Amino acid sequence: MEQAKKLSVRERINILLDKDTFVEVDRFVKHHCTNFGMEQKRVAGDGVVAGYGKIDGRIVFVYGFDFDVLGGSLSAANAAKIAKVQDAALKNGAPIIGLNDSGGARIQEGIESLSGFGEIFYRNVQASGVIPQISAIMGPCAGGSCYSPALTDFILMVRGESQMFITGPNVVKQVTNEECDKESLGGTEVHSTKSGVCQFACDSDEECLMTIRELIGFLPSNNMEDAPVHPATDEVTREVHELEGIVPANPNVPYNIKDIIEPICDHQYFFEVAPNFAKNIVVGFGRMAGRTVGFVANQPQVLAGSLDIDASEKGARFVRFCDCFNIPIVTIEDVPGFLPGMNQEHGGIIRHGAKLLYAYAEATVPKVTLITRKAYGGAYIVMNCKQLGADVNLAYESAEIAVMGAKGAVSILYRKETPEQQAERIKEYEAKFNNPYCAAELGFIDDIIAPSDTRKAIIKALECCRNKNQSNPPKKHGNMPV
Repeated sequence: MEQAKKLSVRERINILLDKDTFVEVDRFVKHHCTNFGMEQKRVAGDGVVAGYGKIDGRIVFVYGFDFDVLGGSLSAANAAKIAKVQDAALKNGAPIIGLNDSGGARIQEGIESLSGFGEIFYRNVQASGVIPQISAIMGPCAGGSCYSPALTDFILMVRGESQMFITGPNVVKQVTNEECDKESLGGTEVHSTKSGVCQFACDSDEECLMTIRELIGFLPSNNMEDAPVHPATDEVTREVHELEGIVPANPNVPYNIKDIIEPICDHQYFFEVAPNFAKNIVVGFGRMAGRTVGFVANQPQVLAGSLDIDASEKGARFVRFCDCFNIPIVTIEDVPGFLPGMNQEHGGIIRHGAKLLYAYAEATVPKVTLITRKAYGGAYIVMNCKQLGADVNLAYESAEIAVMGAKGAVSILYRKETPEQQAERIKEYEAKFNNPYCAAELGFIDDIIAPSDTRKAIIKALECCRNKNQSNPPKKHGNMPV
């Protein structure tokens, strides 16, 4: 396949923003370094283009590195430019987008360039949860150039162009004697499938920039506003008949949870986030009755939908983002439990799984949960049960809400009985717990719905909670199990 054309920083900004809306700031700034002959290499703008413009008529702030100017390295001068637009974005309550294509700190400046990264990192943290922060990795980014994106809400990369790593292949070879190249060390596939650092893997600069535009359309400009409301042109009470029979009668047969999410969204469109990482959980944005909704759902097609370390972290981060920016959360649950195994236990599934639990319990936005099939044990609790503050909990008649599956429960409760006796006990257990009615009798499930009513039932639940006003106890901040 022919390599997609790599665009210049100004071409990227022109594609990203509405036509003729970009206003550049500090285009005459130059560095002041005189070390190693740098006084002969002074260029207006110093390798960073920064300013503001509009996406779909809404103000955003943007900065982009120019790799053709001293390798896109960060100087004290262009760090100050970035800090200026970060401050302006925060003061004006507007998203900020970084187009990163940088070799890291400018070595010739020594500690001055490093201090510039410190200024940027500090502002990333101050803006976290206040304005959306989006980072596009559009070339090789090393060292400190990775940590500002890592502090932002979403990272996009371009296949064949983008790499992120703290130390490059040469340093890795010197220190650990490992042989690697830039792609195998920190390429797009690595970070979108293995590390989870990147949420969107794109095939070209243009796709990357258009994905940012689409993402911005789902988000509010800041934490004091709601996301843009679109005209509700899809019938709010639309019945979704294709969901009848969507959950297999055999509890061991998988199905695609996106076959439930997509049909209930407005115009059946679901914008998935991090689709290639931790595929046993699905997260992303859709609209219901014209309003942005965050979806979190177990994926029975992968690891039977069980929660593992990666899925817990992916889900927790998405839940916390939605809570930061007033986006209601719809959880669709079909979870048999946490993934067992020594690797998971030694890797800290207790600590990592607690992140998802913490995120749901901390979230004060409207929270609606639908149980489609399995809801077992601690994983049932973690996936936004009533006791974690869910506002409306729904279930299909196929829901199974219990401490564990029938076979596992019987093997513990009646382990001394014969296989024939245990088979009868399994039938008894299934008759008692393989349904949502016990939970509904206790008020843990608010209603049992037909699959075809899923869309209108969730929309009604969200409408009920739209004016929800809840806050957590006063504190500096909680101590999440990071």
